[in-house]
Amino acid sequence: MKQEIYRGWPWPVRFFGYFTGPLLLAAALGSACVLPAISREAESGSVTNSLTLEAAVRLALESNPQLRAADSQISSAAGRAYQSKLWSNPDLELSAEDWPTGGGGFADAKKLVGVSQTVPFPGKKRLDGKIGSLGVRVSEADYGLRRVELVRDVKTAFFEVLAAGRLVEVSRELVGVAESSAATARKRVQAGAAADQEQLRAEIPWEQARTELAGFEREQELARQKLAMLLGRPELRAVPVSGALSETGDLSLLKNGPEQWLPRHPSVLAAQASKERAEAASRRARLEPYPDVKLGAAGGQESGGAGSIVQFTLTVPVPIIDRSKGRKQEAQANVSVAESELAAVEQRLLRDWGMASQRLRTAVEQAANYRERILPKANEALRLVQRGFEEGKFGFIDLLDTQRTAAEVRLAYQQKLLELNVAQAGIEALVARNSGEAKPFPPLPPPLAPRPPGPVPFQSNQPGIKE
Repeated sequence: MKQEIYRGWPWPVRFFGYFTGPLLLAAALGSACVLPAISREAESGSVTNSLTLEAAVRLALESNPQLRAADSQISSAAGRAYQSKLWSNPDLELSAEDWPTGGGGFADAKKLVGVSQTVPFPGKKRLDGKIGSLGVRVSEADYGLRRVELVRDVKTAFFEVLAAGRLVEVSRELVGVAESSAATARKRVQAGAAADQEQLRAEIPWEQARTELAGFEREQELARQKLAMLLGRPELRAVPVSGALSETGDLSLLKNGPEQWLPRHPSVLAAQASKERAEAASRRARLEPYPDVKLGAAGGQESGGAGSIVQFTLTVPVPIIDRSKGRKQEAQANVSVAESELAAVEQRLLRDWGMASQRLRTAVEQAANYRERILPKANEALRLVQRGFEEGKFGFIDLLDTQRTAAEVRLAYQQKLLELNVAQAGIEALVARNSGEAKPFPPLPPPLAPRPPGPVPFQSNQPGIKE
């Protein structure tokens, strides 16, 4: 059948059609079946992806480039620590001595073949290894600090996206109300029931609401970009987030005073490890004047091949001049610097604790005040003015002012909730709560696999992504 179809055609066409015709037909049928299914799914709107706070934190810990760089710093420090414990390789020595100058050749000279090894002064390599191990501890503490700060920043950015979305919603409602009010005022003016100034006074809040809505939409886009950058996944900028801002703060976090969380804070651990490393480097510098011994052993033949000989050598540098004074002075100064930095880190954390705890208490109090007193009063005032307007007790402008006041109160309440959630995230970062425990690190961690170039497509089946 195929031969009959392509008979009389040039042989390349016959060859191509004979082998690829069925494949093209299958592909066409498959496309005809798949495309309508995709279009129906898109039209129905059944595919909705949303990013939760837990998923955002997990993605950031997996994909943030700065955190990946901090992880690689640990491998680098572990390699330096391993290398610092190794001795230098031995030296191969070849020599020909007592070569006759008046006649004869290489066979008449004394020939030696041997090896020599530099033996460090006792304690030097041990301190070198300790310095390298403390360097690994510093890198691990830096990684833990970056991890805690990243979780705090992701939470803050996530809360900003939630708050921005809520502000956009409230602002759009305000635009709708203001537009409806402006239309009502226009009809009243056209009917002769109101003066022209009433229409102008109604259109001014409408224009203001539209301007504020545009500003909130820009802030929402910036908040999404910030969150996507922290996640290390720029392609997730348009993915909607799911969740709500907490309306009540967790004041129980303040019960854990600095005496409980300060000694294990990553900043303190890093400063403490740096101080111990500086002290070990100072002890190592004090051993620098003591010379390293070089031992050697060689074997060969005496001049003229008279017999075999064995030779041992011992080389000891003579420390006539102490050339390590500057190094010892530098190391001692580094100890003082590390001690001062440790004290500065502790003082900074105590200051941050005082400011963050006060900020959290204030945010909890203000949010409760808005929720329990200001919002109910604004809603009740709007209800009374609306009923009074229907009964003719209040004018149209009074209704507009009350509606705008109620909307502004709702917007201010969202800002207070954002301040509350951000303040709580700062406290959680200080006490290292809900920020993930630092993972254990092997002595020589394997290098991270390189990420393929180009943006990574968003997969809806990732853990923590709702479908």
